Amino acid sequence: MPEMRVKLSRPAVDRATCPPGKSQAIYRDAEQPGLCLRVTANGAKSFVFESKLGRQTVRMTIGPATMPIRTAKDARGRPVRTGADAEAARLAELVRQGIDPRAEKAARIAQYAAERQTANAERAKREVTGLEAWTVYCNARRKRWSDRHHSDHLKMAAAGGAERKRSREKRTQPGPLYALLNRPLADIDAAAVEAWASREAKARPGRAALAFRQLAVFVNWCAEHAEYLAIVHGDACKGRKVRETLGKPNAKDDALQREQLRLWFDAVRKLPPVPAAYLQALLLTGARREEMAALRWEDVDFRWRSMRIADKVEGERLIPLTPYLASVLREHKARNETPPEPPKSLRSNADAAHEWRRGWKPSPWVFASARAAGGRLQEPRIAHNRALAAGGLPHVTLHGLRRSFGTLAEWLEAPAGVVAQIQGHKPSAIAEKHYRVRPLDLLRLWHDRIEAWILTEAGIEQPKAETADAPVLRVVGGDTR
Repeated sequence: MPEMRVKLSRPAVDRATCPPGKSQAIYRDAEQPGLCLRVTANGAKSFVFESKLGRQTVRMTIGPATMPIRTAKDARGRPVRTGADAEAARLAELVRQGIDPRAEKAARIAQYAAERQTANAERAKREVTGLEAWTVYCNARRKRWSDRHHSDHLKMAAAGGAERKRSREKRTQPGPLYALLNRPLADIDAAAVEAWASREAKARPGRAALAFRQLAVFVNWCAEHAEYLAIVHGDACKGRKVRETLGKPNAKDDALQREQLRLWFDAVRKLPPVPAAYLQALLLTGARREEMAALRWEDVDFRWRSMRIADKVEGERLIPLTPYLASVLREHKARNETPPEPPKSLRSNADAAHEWRRGWKPSPWVFASARAAGGRLQEPRIAHNRALAAGGLPHVTLHGLRRSFGTLAEWLEAPAGVVAQIQGHKPSAIAEKHYRVRPLDLLRLWHDRIEAWILTEAGIEQPKAETADAPVLRVVGGDTR
């Protein structure tokens, strides 16, 4: 490789060529040590730095030959470090200090890449929307939430729009939190929440109040996680004005009164079998809506008169199966296990109808629904509201039936702990938590009495417990044994 020493100038650079038969030629600058011009066989030209570090040759590219060769000076005569000679001088100083310029360049590139990556990550964090964080939050908490609670959170932030339901298209409005969460999470501060609350409180105050409580929990969750800690406003939901705008949730007191039981039972028992059995089960057990709706036949034990319910607090609980409710469920089970008529398209073909009957299986759900996607009852409120209207009764929610059980039980002065255990309430006192272990028989004693009293007020005769199937308590000297 030929090497020549010349004073590098623009004319000299333009004239420089690579000799025939050589891959490249090096022209060394006569003024700045280490500065060279490299010319390849195809005519490419670039400034390079070449020096010795120990016994090794250090060579690295400075830039294209089109860049300035000499350092210029400004109006005050100070050098402006833009020329190839200035960069060569800097690299020569590094070599003099024992620093490999290639390693220094690699370190600078790595540092720049790291800084750029950090800046991009920070920018991405700043640009993450509340909806994206809300989705992560819902997925992270999914295992600890019930299906209904998870569904409520999704609806709160739903975008709305066209929705196909039962072969018809229906338009739904956006969830209360959609407008607020559809912005960068960093922009959801106290002022944004206050403006949102003012709008939503006028349009749908009840849903807005619930949405605000869910939003406050969501903000606290974000403040506990590193990926959102730096961008979320932890005080976004702590403003006094927001709480005053939305108000405190009022305690509900809807419940059936003693004198309303006869009308309620008369109207409910005229409903189709599934909602009729479901609503009576809610009132006679005080269970939560979804706890009872998720009941399977494998959870009902007619022999030992018990039901295993998926409890919201403890995972599951075992409660008594009272005589009247057992009779209702027995009839319901018989209907569930009776094969229906084959579809009309198969009735004319005996073999096809027979094959259809062989493949038919009863539903595993106690309160089954052939029209529901999940195979079980999904929306019993419609049937219940229809029964209330037919009986001329005031509005009572499904949770109001749970409230009714606890209220009506007080007419018998039933122990509060017994009623709470049947309903699945968490113990509220040290004695209840650690010193009261009530077996199923003790619960059954009081549960049967509560059901008998409710049925008496409703004008319904209570069937006797089938002693051949289940043991009953004997009362000896006032003690239960």
